[in-house]
Amino acid sequence: MAKNTSKPKSEPMTGISKTRTGISGLDEITLGGLPSNRPTLICGEAGSGKTLFSIEFIVRGALDYNEPGVFMAFEEKAEELKVNVASLGFDLDQLEKDKKIRIDYVHIDRSEIEETGEYDLEGLFIRLGYAIDSIGAKRVVLDTIENLFSGLNNDGILRSEIRRLFQFLKSKGVTAIITGERGEKSLTRQGLEEYVSDCVILLDHRIINQISTRRLRIVKYRGSVHGTNEYPFLIDNEGISVLPVTSLELNKEVSSKCVSSGIPALDKMLGHKGFYKGSSILASGTAGTGKTSIAASFANVTCLRKEKCLFFAFEESPKQIIRNMRSIGMDLQAHLDSGYLSFYASRPTLYGLEMHLVAIHKAIRKFKPDVVILDPITNLITIGSVSEVKTMLVRLIDFLQAEQITVMFTALTLNNIVNEQTDEGVSSLVDAWLLIRDIENNGERNRGLYIMKSRGMKHSNQVREFVITDGGLDLEDVFLTEDGVLTGSARAARLLLEQTGEVIHAQAISRKDRELIRKKKVLESKIDSLRSEFESVEEELNKVYVEEALKKQIMGDTLSKMTDLRRGNTGFSSKKIVKKNKK
Repeated sequence: MAKNTSKPKSEPMTGISKTRTGISGLDEITLGGLPSNRPTLICGEAGSGKTLFSIEFIVRGALDYNEPGVFMAFEEKAEELKVNVASLGFDLDQLEKDKKIRIDYVHIDRSEIEETGEYDLEGLFIRLGYAIDSIGAKRVVLDTIENLFSGLNNDGILRSEIRRLFQFLKSKGVTAIITGERGEKSLTRQGLEEYVSDCVILLDHRIINQISTRRLRIVKYRGSVHGTNEYPFLIDNEGISVLPVTSLELNKEVSSKCVSSGIPALDKMLGHKGFYKGSSILASGTAGTGKTSIAASFANVTCLRKEKCLFFAFEESPKQIIRNMRSIGMDLQAHLDSGYLSFYASRPTLYGLEMHLVAIHKAIRKFKPDVVILDPITNLITIGSVSEVKTMLVRLIDFLQAEQITVMFTALTLNNIVNEQTDEGVSSLVDAWLLIRDIENNGERNRGLYIMKSRGMKHSNQVREFVITDGGLDLEDVFLTEDGVLTGSARAARLLLEQTGEVIHAQAISRKDRELIRKKKVLESKIDSLRSEFESVEEELNKVYVEEALKKQIMGDTLSKMTDLRRGNTGFSSKKIVKKNKK
C-alpha cells in the first residue's frame, strides 16, 4: 500500500488543522485527513469495515507519522483483534512493545448499569486518560459506541454522556475515531452521535447481482470542503484502498511525444508517429481478429524501450497469452523476467465494477507503468450496465491522463456491426480508435484494419489487410483493381498473374532484342562485304588510271626529246628517258 509520509497540515481556505489517516485515497477525498483534535464518527452495518478502518488509522499514525495511538475495544478482546488484523500485515504485538500503540479491552456489563439505574463514564475517562498519557497518544479509537451505551434507554442521559465523552476527547487533544453500527432510520442506532461528531463517514457493503461492493461516503465535515460522492474501497492483504477519482475536470497536461504501436506499418498509417504518450487507444473487432495480438505487440515494443507495461487480462491467463504470442515471434516471458512487464489477471465476476476500478488503481500506483493494457473491457459488461462501464472507464482514463500513462483497451464487437454495448459506449472517450473487421470473399475470411479516428494526428483513411505471421504483425499495402480492393488468396492470385504477365512480357521483349541483334549483324556483314567489293573496284580503277597517266607522261617526254633531236640536240638517249620516267 502506498504510504504518505507528509506531515499533517492545515487547509488553506478554512484554517482547520487536519490529521492524515495514511489510508490510501482517504486523505485525498477529505482534502488532507480527519479533523485534528476532534472526534470523527465511522458508522456502517456489520462487516462494512469499521474496525479495519480504525485499526489502520492507528497503525499508520504510529508507523508513518510517529503519532502513538490508543485503541479501546468494547467488543473484541485484544488477542482476537491482533489475530484478525495480522492478515493485513499489522504486527500489533511489536507496536505495543515499542510503545507506539496501546490496545485496551473494556468489558461493559449491562446488568450492572440496569441495577444501579445510573450511568457515569467517569471511570472510563480515567482509564482512557491513563492509556493516552502512558504513551503520549495523539490518536484514539473507541470501537464500538453501541456497546458502551447499550444498556441506557434515557435519551437525555444518553445525549449528555455522549457530549461528555466527545468533550473529554477534545480536552485531551487527540484525534479520535468512534465507530458505530448503522441504525434503521438513522446513521447510528442512537441517532445522536452523528450530530455531535465533527466528521461523519458512512461505510456501505452492498450485494448487487451477487457481486459484492464496498463504498464510502463522507456525510458531513464541519468547517471543511470534502468529496461528497460515494467512493468504492477495497480491503485486501495490504489494508484499505479508497478510490478518490471522481474529479473529471478537463485540465490535464498533455504530451506531444509519440510512442510506437509495435507495428511499423500502423505507425506509418499514423503519420510515422504512433500514438501520443498519455493518450487512450481502443482496438475493437470481432472474435479472432487479433485484438490481443495488437495489445501484446504494443506491450512488447514498450518493454523493448525499457519502459514498464501493466497488462490487465480479463479473459486469458498470463501463461496463455505468453504461449500464444510466442507463436508470432514475441517473447513476453523475457520482459516478465526482466521486470518491465507485469500481468494482473482476474475474472470480471471477481469484483463489482467499482472494486475492479479500485484494484486497477491500486495496481497502477504500485507498479508505476508507462503503458496500461485492458483486454478486453467487453467482459466488464457482464457485471454492469453500459453506462456503469462507461463511467468506470471515464474515471480510469481521467486518472491515467493525469499520470501521463498511455492506455490501450480491447473490445469485442459482434456480427460485423459496431456493437452499442462496446464501441459506441467507449469510442467517444478514447483518443485513437482502431477497428479490425472481417473481410469475407472468395470463400475465405481475412482481416481488414482501418483507423476510425486519431485525435490531433493526421492518419490514413485506407483499409489495410491485417496479417498475422510467424514473424509478427503487418499491414499489407492497399491492392486496388477494377474489381475493388483484393485481399487474401485473391490478392495472391492477382499478384501471381501480374508477375507471370511481367515475365512473359520480359521474355517477348528479350526475343525481339535478340532478333534485332541478329538482323544488325547480318546487315553489318553485308556492309563489310560491299565495302570490300568497293575497295577492290576502286583499286582496279586506280590502277588503270595510274598506267594511263604514266603512258601519257612517257609519251610526252619522248616527243619532247624527239623534238630536241630533230633540232640537232645529240644528247638523246632512250635509256635516260626511261630512267627519268622511273624517277
